[in-house]
Amino acid sequence: MKCLVCKHGKTQEGTATVTLEPANVTVVFKDVPAQVCTNCGEEYIDALVTQRLLRSAEEAEKAGVEVDIRHYTSIASPPLAKGGRGGIENAQRLPQSLGNPPQSPFG
Repeated sequence: MKCLVCKHGKTQEGTATVTLEPANVTVVFKDVPAQVCTNCGEEYIDALVTQRLLRSAEEAEKAGVEVDIRHYTSIASPPLAKGGRGGIENAQRLPQSLGNPPQSPFG
């Protein structure tokens, strides 16, 4: 996919570190599957992965966690649906906070 930010690079499979800060909690997720621009480094996270990150951050908040670092592989169950991570056609940029719904970079 051509990068929507720099308009020059193409994305390739990689990983990202994602930080979510809903309310009174900070959760850092490492090794998150992403499409990463080879030119500018912009990271695109698909819809299924985004849902899992948001759900895990909400669970941490409900458990009273203030700061947590998690590896994506530890929250990636149940198994992914056949066909992979949901496809780049479902890629999303993560919202700035859990209060904002995920928005697609495609419109």
